Amino acid sequence: MISKDEYAAQDALGLAALVANGAASPDELLDHALARVAAVNPAVNAVTFLDEAGARRQIDRGLPRGPFTGVPMLIKDMNAHVAGWPLTNGSRSYRDFICDHDSVLIERYRRAGFVLFGRSASPEFGLTSTTETLVHGKTRNPFGLERTSGGSSGGASAAVAAGIIPLAHASDGGGSIRIPAACCGLFGLKPSRARITMAPDAAEGWGSMSTVHAVGVSVRDSAALLDATAAPVPGDPYAAPAPARPWAAEVGAPVGRLRIALCLEAANPTVLAAPALDAIALIRAALADLGHEIVEVARLPLSGPVLTAAQQTLIACNVARSVDQRLAATGARIEDVIEPVPLMLATAGRAIPATAYLDALATIHDAGRRMAAFLDEGRYDLLLTPLLPDSPPPLGTLSLSPADLGDYVAAIGRVVAFTGLQNMTGQPAMAVPAGLDALGLPRAVQVAARFGDEAQLYRLAAQLETVVPWRGLRPAL
Repeated sequence: MISKDEYAAQDALGLAALVANGAASPDELLDHALARVAAVNPAVNAVTFLDEAGARRQIDRGLPRGPFTGVPMLIKDMNAHVAGWPLTNGSRSYRDFICDHDSVLIERYRRAGFVLFGRSASPEFGLTSTTETLVHGKTRNPFGLERTSGGSSGGASAAVAAGIIPLAHASDGGGSIRIPAACCGLFGLKPSRARITMAPDAAEGWGSMSTVHAVGVSVRDSAALLDATAAPVPGDPYAAPAPARPWAAEVGAPVGRLRIALCLEAANPTVLAAPALDAIALIRAALADLGHEIVEVARLPLSGPVLTAAQQTLIACNVARSVDQRLAATGARIEDVIEPVPLMLATAGRAIPATAYLDALATIHDAGRRMAAFLDEGRYDLLLTPLLPDSPPPLGTLSLSPADLGDYVAAIGRVVAFTGLQNMTGQPAMAVPAGLDALGLPRAVQVAARFGDEAQLYRLAAQLETVVPWRGLRPAL
């Protein structure tokens, strides 16, 4: 038997070790997760669906022996199919949709030993950096209940920060792993393009910009999870290069002296407030103390307006397709089931010519090559940037049903100013916590690596985890 405090002190691998050595049972871990849902979910609204009976059946049938055997896991309410579970994608248009199969990723979670027990909240179609919907309501930041927990993996980040589980499934099409991690004081890594298969339900997400992984409390959990889930399946259109060795082996491995480019200028210029500047200063000093070379660069060799237009084209066309497919399946009127911002994007997407979509794809592929050349020519191992330009925004600022559409467009452009680039270039990038700001809200920085080089990120993250520890960042819930 373990206490609730012992449960809360562990990362996911720590919980699995307790199960492996007989100090705890999978049922007991699930009891703790469910008790924490009952205690905090009325305040944070992170969990939208629970399947305790199904979770108990998994345990009773016998769990596979894997790196996370017995550890409870929440699945984001976005695209991931779990047989017999609802999947709303944060939308009223999917209110009655029930999955009839498991996605390949879910099969891999099961093989890794996770006990799947519910879903975490997401905004409609993952289209904003907050988690507020007309179908499930507002998800709140455990560090400040009137602030966003981020989006689109805001339910995942709130659940982990509130101590429900130490590691949660998440996805990222423009910052949706890194921004929630930053809002909630967590570690979050967006893998390289096509690192995680989307089979059998999709070949790629948002024209290759979207990918899947997790937010959590430790670097080693993230690395072990990527080892358990990252491999292509036959029929995938392309795949990221295989690692030289398991990513778990990179955690604690020698880092060497890195040459790191520091850029404070977003593709679309954004004013940085004190929390962002203080986070950069803290991590920059830590990196220097660790012996790394920091080289300031004024700007990256990319055109912000051109990239923004390409990103908007790809998203709008994909939203139009998703909306039209759902309307065809249900016969619903679009105005009755879709929020205003997705409705606007779907309308715009239908009017975009196929050639413009292909131009947008060519633009982001060119951006990937330009970024690769920038890193190679400057002999930079990594790129360090701000993540959020300020503290996590108040709820309502980024809602998909805004009072003023122009205010929303300006606000979302500012919040994703530093994160969307890596989705377009396909680079892996991580959110690294950097303490709390003057309001008691989490701060973070972003570090990106060359395409396919998650190993470098895990080595550095593990090093930073020891000198700028974040496991002690706990909200008073």
